[in-house]
Order: sequence, then structure tokens, then C-alpha cells
Amino acid sequence: MEVLAAGLFALALLHTFCAKLFERLAHRSTRHAGLFHLLGEVEVVFGFWAFVLVATMALVQGGSEAIAYAESLQYTEPLFVFVIMVVAASRPVLLTVERLVNGLARLAPVRTVVTQVWLCLALVPLIGSFITEPAAMTLAALLMAPLVFNTAMPERLKYAALGVLFVNVSIGGTLTAFAAPPVLMVAATWNWDSTFMASTFGWRACVAVLINASVMTALLSRHLADAPAAPAPADAATVPLTVRAIHLAFLAGVVLFAHHPVIFLGLFLFFLGFTQAYAHYQSPLILKEGLLVGFFLAGLVVLGGMQQWWLQPIVGSLQPTALFFGALGLTALTDNAALTYLGSLIAGMTDASKYALVAGAVAGGGLTVIANAPNPAGVALLRKGFVDESIGAGGLLLGALPPTAIAALAFLL
Repeated sequence: MEVLAAGLFALALLHTFCAKLFERLAHRSTRHAGLFHLLGEVEVVFGFWAFVLVATMALVQGGSEAIAYAESLQYTEPLFVFVIMVVAASRPVLLTVERLVNGLARLAPVRTVVTQVWLCLALVPLIGSFITEPAAMTLAALLMAPLVFNTAMPERLKYAALGVLFVNVSIGGTLTAFAAPPVLMVAATWNWDSTFMASTFGWRACVAVLINASVMTALLSRHLADAPAAPAPADAATVPLTVRAIHLAFLAGVVLFAHHPVIFLGLFLFFLGFTQAYAHYQSPLILKEGLLVGFFLAGLVVLGGMQQWWLQPIVGSLQPTALFFGALGLTALTDNAALTYLGSLIAGMTDASKYALVAGAVAGGGLTVIANAPNPAGVALLRKGFVDESIGAGGLLLGALPPTAIAALAFLL
């Protein structure tokens, strides 16, 4: 069963690289366009193959075994990402962050649109250390969409900007011990608190984030001349401060109880009720996008749960430097939180090996859509800005390589 699961995991990875091909087939086919479009949805890929895995397990080991395996897994992270995406993307929260970004941008001695993009690539990912990485990804993607991910921007620069955003969000959450999923998996086991994270990982991450954001903004600046400023909602000025404060309180509550799904789902239901009660202050919630991302991550949990047999021996057999590069590469093939969790199960790891594992895992968090939990959220929110409304895995990989190299140097030197 483990070998079969590894084979299905490999097929799921191959499917992610072929997602853009299915979108092109959907545009050419009239009879099966719906099916091809479904198979071209990156967020559907791992959920689809997770169903295949459970069905295969039912045939090989029996239905009760398959159900027991599916119910033995933890789905807290998919549920949390769904909830935090919807809350963070609500109009009052987005308007608050947008006004902060615009206010700071007007103070800079360069064009406002250039500073806005820089802040979205630098400041917002670093804020992810306090509001969690999925929330930072959601806010940065929504703010950048009209500025960068539009028809006027060359496709290659869109992929480069997407790679920088994904890498910066992945490493930008390392200032604290609770915001980045790969850090969270080991923090309690290895007694890493936020002070340790800031002094060991955080300042290096800040250096890499600032370099990546500055270089990318310089490359984009020439093409931002005709880019429209991020449009505010038509009646944005009418959103009272009290409503914004309540939304921010919901966001803070979800972050605070991120590891307690019963609590944050209860808060989310209250949040939905509040948005209905004051619907005239709201924009449509991104429920569809959030559910698709949650489905993707849940599928990754199901498929990834059967990969420990070959991943853990690799992690446990490498010396620190080799472990860093091994984690960097393996992160492209599996969720970096799953990778560090496997490392936390290994007894007797040296401090150097622990650092190498986590540093490699977060540095490689932008290479693929599955490398870091917030990445599917970015794909769901930004794919409409790309050709065929689909993000190619190859383009993302190429776009993420330069910022990944900068992040790796920052953590190694």
C-alpha cells in the first residue's frame, strides 16, 4: 500500500505540472470542456488523487481500513487556511491593510505604485509572522492583483513576481514560532520560542525578503507606469471604524486559536453571521476560493500521510549541509510542514541539523504550489491574471529559483 501511495503521489505531482495543459484543452474542446477545466484546477489535483488513494486502499485492504486511515489524519491546517483566507479577504480587513500600504507609499520619494508593490512584496510577508502566513498571502495577493497581475504586465514578470511573493511569504513567517507551518511543527518539540526564531532565523529572513522585494520591484517598475492603482470599493469610505475593528478582532481570534478547530470554526460562524447582519459593508466573501484551497490541502494531508516510509530515512541520514539542500529540494515535492514534522520525530538530531532542516524547508517554500500551505491560496487568487487563467508549475519554478537562491544564501552565510 505504501508503494502504491508513493506512485499515486508521483502522479499527483505530474498532474500539477500538466494543469495548464488541461486548461488549454478545455478552451479547444466543446464536448468535454467542463471535465478538462476541472482537471486543470490546481486546487482540485491533490483532492482528486486523495480520493483515488482512499478508493485504492479500500480495494486492497478493505473499506474499514480506508475509512480508519482517512479519519486518523489531522485536518486542522486545511480548515484554518480556509477560515483565515475568508476572514482576511473581507472588505473591512482588506481596506484597513490597503490604507496602511497606500499611506506608507505616499510618504516615499518615488512613484506611489512602485512603493505599493514593494510594500506588498516586503512588508506584508513580514507581517505574516504575526497574522500567519496564509493571511499574509491572501492580503498580498489581493493587493497586488490589479497592480502586477494584469494584461499589461509581461507573462515572464508575472511568474517572477509570483515566485518572489511565494518565497518571501515562506521565509517572512519565521520571525515568530507560531506563524509558519514548518516552524510550528517543531517549535514545541525542540523548545523554539519566538525570541529564538527572531534571533536565529528572523533577521536572516528579513535580509532576504528586502533584497528579493527590491530587485523584483526594480524589474517591475518600468511596466508599472500604466498599471492602475488598486481600486477601493465604491462605498469604502462608509465602512465604519467599529466594523473594521470587529473584523480585525475576528482575524486575531482565529489566529490565536489556530490550533483549536472547534474554537476557530465557531468564531467563523459568528463572523458569517456578522457579515450577513451588516451586508452593506461587505464585498462577496471568497468562500469558493477558500474551499478549493482547503480541499487541496486536505488532499495533500491524505496523500502525504503515506510518504513517511521513504521521506524520513532521507531526512535522518544526511549531515547538516547536505540536509539543508536535501530539505530545499524535497520541499518542492512535498509540503514543507510535513517535512519538518518528520524531522521532529527523529531522536538525537543535533542543533545544526535542526537548523538546516527548517532553514532548507522554508527557503524552498516557493518552488511549487505544494511546497508551502499558503501557496494554493496565492494561486487561487492570482491565476486569473495569467494566460488561460492558469499558473504553470514550470513557470512558477523558474520564477522562484532566483529568490530561493537569495533566501538559501541568507540562511547559509
